[in-house]
Amino acid sequence: MHSGMARLRDLVRRHPVTVDAVLAAVVGGLTVTFAWQTSQDLHATYHFPPYGASAIALTLLVNLPIAVRRRWPWPALLASCLGLAAYTAAGNESSENLWAPLLIFYTVARARQRRAVKSAAALTWGLWSWNALEVHVSLLFAVGQATVAIGIVWYFADGMRNLGLRNVELADLTAELREEQAARAVHAVTEERLRIARELHDVLAHHLSVVAMQAGVARFVLAADQATASSALDTVADTTRQALDEMRSLLHLLRVAPDRAAAEPGDYLPAPGLRMLPEVLDRLRGAGLTVELTRTGEHRELPPGLDLAAFRVLQESLTNTLKHAGPAARAEVHLHYGEQALTARTSDDGGSGRLAVAPVSGGHGLIGMRERINLYGGELTAGPRPTGGYEVRFTVPIAPPA
Repeated sequence: MHSGMARLRDLVRRHPVTVDAVLAAVVGGLTVTFAWQTSQDLHATYHFPPYGASAIALTLLVNLPIAVRRRWPWPALLASCLGLAAYTAAGNESSENLWAPLLIFYTVARARQRRAVKSAAALTWGLWSWNALEVHVSLLFAVGQATVAIGIVWYFADGMRNLGLRNVELADLTAELREEQAARAVHAVTEERLRIARELHDVLAHHLSVVAMQAGVARFVLAADQATASSALDTVADTTRQALDEMRSLLHLLRVAPDRAAAEPGDYLPAPGLRMLPEVLDRLRGAGLTVELTRTGEHRELPPGLDLAAFRVLQESLTNTLKHAGPAARAEVHLHYGEQALTARTSDDGGSGRLAVAPVSGGHGLIGMRERINLYGGELTAGPRPTGGYEVRFTVPIAPPA
C-alpha cells in the first residue's frame, strides 16, 4: 500500500497536467451522471427545471476548468465560478456543482499570495452562500456553511503551501550541505597530497644528498683508491634504490582511485619511523659522516603520526649536517624517552668551520620541521652552538608507559 501511494505521488509530480485533465473528466462525468439521475425527482418534488442540454453544458463549464487549475489557477477559478453562477441563475439545483470551484480555490490558495487568496475566498464564499440560499435554507446556515467550507480549504492550502516552501528550503540546504561536504572532501584530499609532497621532499633531500656526496667521493678517489670508490658507488646504488622504493610508494598513493575498495598486497611500504633511524645513520656513515646514536629512558612504540614526524625531523637535521658541515663533521643523535615526553637532539661540531645556518624563522626545511613538531603539541628550537656547529632540539608529549 505504501509503495502504491508513493507511485501515485510520483505520477502526480511527473505529469500534473495529465492528472488534472483526467480528474476534470472524471468529476465532470460523475457530476453530469448524478444530476441526470436526480433531475426527475428534483423536478417533481421541488419544481426545478428539467436537466437538459444547457444544464449539461453549464455543468461541464463548472468542472472542466479543473484540467488547467495548476497552469492557470485564477482563470480556471473565474471560469468555474462563472459557470456555477449561470447554472444557479437558470434555476437549477446546484449542490452537485459546488465542489469544483472549491477544489480550484484550494489550488489558488496554495499557489498565490495572501492578498490574491482573499479575493478568491470572497468569490467562492459568495457563490456558496448564494447557492445555499437558493435551496431555501436560512441565512445563518448558508453563511456558516460557506464560511466553514472556505475556512477548512484555506487552512489546508496554506499549510501545504508552507510545507512546500519548507521542502524547497530543505532541498536548498541539503544541496548546500552536499557542496560543503564535497568541498571538505576536496580539501582533505589536497591536504593529504600536500603531506605526501612534503614526505617526497624529505625523501629526495635526504637520499640525493647522500648520493651526491658518495658520487663526489667516488670521482675523487676513482684512480687512486678503487676500493673506496667501489664502496661509494655501492652506497649510491643502495641509496637510490631505497629512494625509488619510497617515491614509488608515495606516488602510488596519488594514483589510487578514491572509490578503490582496498590496496593490493605490496602497494605500500611500511610507514617510516624511528626504527629506521639506524639505517639512515649507516648511509650517512657510508657518506663519510661520523655520527653516534644514544638512547635513554624506557623505549616504547609511538603513535604512527608522531613516530613519522620525529623520524623526518631527525632525518632532515642530519641531511642538513651532511650538506652544510660536510663529511668531515662529527654528529650526535640523542633520544630520551621520558615519562610524558620524547626529547630528541641532533648536533654537530661544524666540520670544516661551518657557520650557523639561517635562523628558524627562515628556510623551508626548518619551517617544515617546526610545523611537524607543533602539529603534535611539541616545541622545536634550532640554532648555532656556542662551541661551534649547529643543534636542533625538539620535545613532543607522549603517552606515559603502561
